[in-house]
Amino acid sequence: MAKRDYYDVLGVSKSASSEELKSAYRKLAVKYHPDKNPGDKAAEDKFKEASEAYGVLSDKSKKENYDNFGHAAFENGGGGKGGFGGFGGFSSADFSDIFEDFFGDFGGGRRSSRRSSNNRGSDLRYDLSITLEEAYTGKKQNIQFSSSEKCTSCKGSGSKAGYSPDRCTYCGGNGRVRTNQGFFTVQQTCPQCAGSGEEITNPCNDCNGQGNKQISKKLSVTIPKGVDDGTRIRLAGKGEAGTRGGTAGDLYIFVNVKSHELFKRSEVNLFFEFPISIADAALGTTIEIPTIDGKKAKIKIPDGTQSGKQFRLKGKGMPFMRRGDFGDLYVQVKTEVPISLNKEQKELLEKFRKIENERSNPSIKKFFQKAKDFWKN
Repeated sequence: MAKRDYYDVLGVSKSASSEELKSAYRKLAVKYHPDKNPGDKAAEDKFKEASEAYGVLSDKSKKENYDNFGHAAFENGGGGKGGFGGFGGFSSADFSDIFEDFFGDFGGGRRSSRRSSNNRGSDLRYDLSITLEEAYTGKKQNIQFSSSEKCTSCKGSGSKAGYSPDRCTYCGGNGRVRTNQGFFTVQQTCPQCAGSGEEITNPCNDCNGQGNKQISKKLSVTIPKGVDDGTRIRLAGKGEAGTRGGTAGDLYIFVNVKSHELFKRSEVNLFFEFPISIADAALGTTIEIPTIDGKKAKIKIPDGTQSGKQFRLKGKGMPFMRRGDFGDLYVQVKTEVPISLNKEQKELLEKFRKIENERSNPSIKKFFQKAKDFWKN
């Protein structure tokens, strides 16, 4: 069967850049990789075909020969070094970059950094409840929690004083082992030493060879002004200690802001209802309201104010986090209808109703006109 054009195999044009070639090959390699298609001969053939095409087109001199002479450039040994018996034609650095998401590093070049990552300590979560007033002002909070810390006896090594960890006998100290899968070799984390490359043969008595000990920690945490319910604060390196040289995890503070008996919050704005009497709504008045900072503010209620009218107090809401400005406070007046009237109140309201009926309010008059038209039709 005649070989397909290498550019067609990768699905790129002849003017494709090296990055475009690599990207096209990566997609095909991920799709047809034997590990993802076990026992699928067609997928394996496509994988080999894509590898062969990329091996030529990623090499400047081979690409030039191919562009000039096509597949004939590599017949009868014309391909030069490497050939196509596997992954010849592109470097192990390219191979590592493309297949890193399959089986980690290639050749062990980044083993030490991966070892540190494998031994990183766990992240911790701490739930902290505060009041709305504390969210407004910010605060310093002392917290206490259980965590692990590097063992002082062995200084985190896990071995008794005077002893050192031995080289892992399973992987020879590499932290990774190789296994053959089909026509290529895969490197994986050593199952015995978990990638550290070391074994503890004389464990520390205080930590039983773990290198860490469980303790109760105390920490002072700064809660910034303006935190909202659900805010997450990250304290880097304050989580569980790493093992065998690994970095510590992080501590995450999840803030819960308690509900308030007066104010309701929406982001940086505050809302609350203020009840007023019918007389105050009709005649107008000045009311004094509380604010979240513990002070008071005055609002002038004009005569004829309807129930539900909202008044805005600029800058009397919650602070923006890490900024100097504030949200607003919205006060909604709610007209309260009196109950359990005495005789004098009833007489006055009857007199008022009589006058009202003679000269109805605009909204009432408009409503009854609509109702009349409805009944007519």
